[in-house]
Amino acid sequence: MTGKVGRNKVKGKAKEVIGKLTGDRRMQADAKADQAKAETSKAMREVHHHGRGD
Repeated sequence: MTGKVGRNKVKGKAKEVIGKLTGDRRMQADAKADQAKAETSKAMREVHHHGRGD
């Protein structure tokens, strides 16, 4: 987990924790979006590498 993928995952986790502590549902939703973005990017990278035979 490096680069943007890692940053989005960490950012999402931090927002999730803060959102839970403060009861901020919007922040929790943003956190889930950041984490999903990271997972999607990771999956796309894996598909790209498998397509090239890496």
